[in-house]
Amino acid sequence: MARRAFSVIGAGVAALVAALTLLPLGAVFLRAGGWPEFGPGDGAAVRFTLTQALISALVSCVLAVPVARALARRDFPGRGLLIAVMGAPFILPVIVAVLGLVAVFGRSGVVNDLLGLFGLPRLSIYGFGGVVLAHVFLNLPLAVRMVLQGWQAIPAERFRLADALDLGPSGRWRHLELPMLREVLPGAFVVIFVLCLTSFAVALTLGGGPKATTVELAIYQAVKFDFDLGRAGLLSAVQFGLCLLAALIGWRWALPAGFGAGVGRSFGLASERGWRLWLDVVAIFLAALFLLVPLGAVILRGLPGLMDLPEAVWWALARSVMVAVLSMAVTMAAALGLALGAASLGQRRSAAAIDAAAALPLAVSALVMGMGLFLIVQPLVLPSRVALPVTVLVNAVLTLPFAYRLLVPQARALEADYGRLSAALDLGGMAWLRWVALPRLARPLGFGAGISVAFSMGDLGVIALFAGDQGATLPLVVQRLMSAYRIDQAMSAALVLVVVSFALFWACDAWGRRHAVA
Repeated sequence: MARRAFSVIGAGVAALVAALTLLPLGAVFLRAGGWPEFGPGDGAAVRFTLTQALISALVSCVLAVPVARALARRDFPGRGLLIAVMGAPFILPVIVAVLGLVAVFGRSGVVNDLLGLFGLPRLSIYGFGGVVLAHVFLNLPLAVRMVLQGWQAIPAERFRLADALDLGPSGRWRHLELPMLREVLPGAFVVIFVLCLTSFAVALTLGGGPKATTVELAIYQAVKFDFDLGRAGLLSAVQFGLCLLAALIGWRWALPAGFGAGVGRSFGLASERGWRLWLDVVAIFLAALFLLVPLGAVILRGLPGLMDLPEAVWWALARSVMVAVLSMAVTMAAALGLALGAASLGQRRSAAAIDAAAALPLAVSALVMGMGLFLIVQPLVLPSRVALPVTVLVNAVLTLPFAYRLLVPQARALEADYGRLSAALDLGGMAWLRWVALPRLARPLGFGAGISVAFSMGDLGVIALFAGDQGATLPLVVQRLMSAYRIDQAMSAALVLVVVSFALFWACDAWGRRHAVA
């Protein structure tokens, strides 16, 4: 009974997610009144989007390999803390990351000041180079964590066998590490490519000119300034097709490593000395410097002005927290239903359909989704009155794929380990959920909730289209302060945003770790 109930719930949630993803796109096309044509700058926007996403994903993955390998084979005091802190940019609100990069690489930043001392030409963070730099800053931690997990997943027995065969560093690389990278890197590349493909806040703040406009920014301009819904829908369809093509190529490119199972012990990557030790030290140091200095710049420049922030910042903070918490609750409830539904269906085709529905929001423009929802509710209520509820719903849908991916492997393991026993004991429904499922899913639930609430806190998408002064969230207020060249106030507001975002993430993650079974 429990299996059937969860499969029905999972199918229902999957249908709802697919409807919330695709119906708004249809509403935009319907309002457009016909099939639109590409505008004069749309082709350039597509080319720029593909180029920056390709280079950003490629650079992130290439740089992640030496950093992850160094972290995998070196054990030193504070290693765990360093790995956790280096992952901060991935959950950092994008607008805060941009402010930190401007403080370091901007016109009056530390890097340009140093270049000026030596008489070298100054760098510009705006345009193509700035967009790629910001995307690498935001996604390098994700690539490092994915590759590091790949190294940790190699069974220890394989390394012991390599030592017994006296393969040496080059032999271990060729027979163990390179096959792992062929399996892990395509997936990491596709995820980062899609994230860069659908990026909005980075392009809005660091791009924007005719030569630095992404598809997502072109959608924003088509809706915000031209109200050309047909063009916005066409660009969204192009973006959807590009994301789908990237996922198919990555799936085709990935090769299984073929290591087989181990006994679950920690891996044993040898810690070579000599020049390899120095390479590892340099890789870890440069990565930590690149990822932590911009965050430190925001803290140093934001602290002095905290007490002088206008009242609007604190009201915007309250709205951001409300939107983030509500969005997180919707996301985790939907992700739990999808994961348990997919696990109860096993290897059936309907389980694959749930997987596809859960991944669908990755390929859809948040701006078009928000615009379509506004068009759907427009006959019933004024759109300005539902700006925050629509933002909650869009954020929940867009963060769902990440939460689902965290939950579904554990849910399938739970079904394999306890499914037959639960059926024999006739344990189902809420009792099974309370005593069996939730304690064993608490850790990914807490981490997924933290990721969801942090992403929603930093969202600068749908709210940028429709929010007025009385409905702005904190990221939008920071962006407006930046546009008005009130950089010091923007830094202070950004510091408030990052502190609250990390506090909410930590609270959710700590809840999951506290309630998880040993």
